[in-house]
Amino acid sequence: MSRVMCFIRVLSPKAPGLFLPVAALLVFSTFLFTPVPVRADDRELRVAFIPLENPEKLINNVKPAMNFLEKEMGRKVRYFITLNYSAAVEAMISKKADVSFMSPLPYVLANKYSGVEAVLGEIYDGKPYYYSRIFVRKDSGIKEISDLKGRTIAYVDPISSSGFMYPQDIFVRAGLVNGGVEKPEGKFFRRVYFAGGDQQAVNSVVGGFVNAAGVSQYALNLLRPDQRDQVVAIAQSARIPSHNVVVRKGLEPEIRRKFIAAMLKMNRPENRNMIRSLYGTDGYVRVNHNRYKPVVDMARKYGFLKE
Repeated sequence: MSRVMCFIRVLSPKAPGLFLPVAALLVFSTFLFTPVPVRADDRELRVAFIPLENPEKLINNVKPAMNFLEKEMGRKVRYFITLNYSAAVEAMISKKADVSFMSPLPYVLANKYSGVEAVLGEIYDGKPYYYSRIFVRKDSGIKEISDLKGRTIAYVDPISSSGFMYPQDIFVRAGLVNGGVEKPEGKFFRRVYFAGGDQQAVNSVVGGFVNAAGVSQYALNLLRPDQRDQVVAIAQSARIPSHNVVVRKGLEPEIRRKFIAAMLKMNRPENRNMIRSLYGTDGYVRVNHNRYKPVVDMARKYGFLKE
């Protein structure tokens, strides 16, 4: 199998924080998204993955599933990990990718700007939704989110759903943060960092680099058992629709049909180990844009989406 890899830029919790407005991020990502050039070849399906976990681990984890897609579709599959979440959106807008595994907020942005369509949604523990949580070290003395005033927090990415928008909403609804999209500190946190992935963000808490992390509830699965015992959740977000798989506008109907059929075939018991390698999901179900209306509404509330 051929494969394309992108380098992932991970912000160290010790480095200055980075935050740009969504429009700027989408432009900026054009220069950061640098996969090996791919020829337009109708025998090739190009698949993008967002960097939820260590990219080197992820690129190896997804290989069996991508090999399965090649076999089922009778078509070469090239896959790569994007530099960040904005680069995944840009890959779909610029048609550098035919398919992308995305979280909800990048999807609604890509849908608005290029008409991409969510066709499959992940299932976690039998449910098509999940939550974001605020994690701190058990020995930190931090018992509730108000205790984080003047301290530091690591999020995942400026356009992550469970790794920024939803955990930030926890603090806004509590009346603690008054900043919007462009000022995540909100006169509450001393510093906000974007770590590049759930694993990196929650690890920064374990390592004591930051006081808290706002990440998916399943970020704990990316830690070693001994590390999990060192952190505790002190708050939980509103319900978040599951991560999804999206296809670009204009993808040939037959390719789209075969791709969806192959992905759903991974739900079979004999393929469970393979499908778990795709971000740890339990399986996939068909979805449409209506599933993500709550994300659209919140994205408008916080300025990620403009009318």
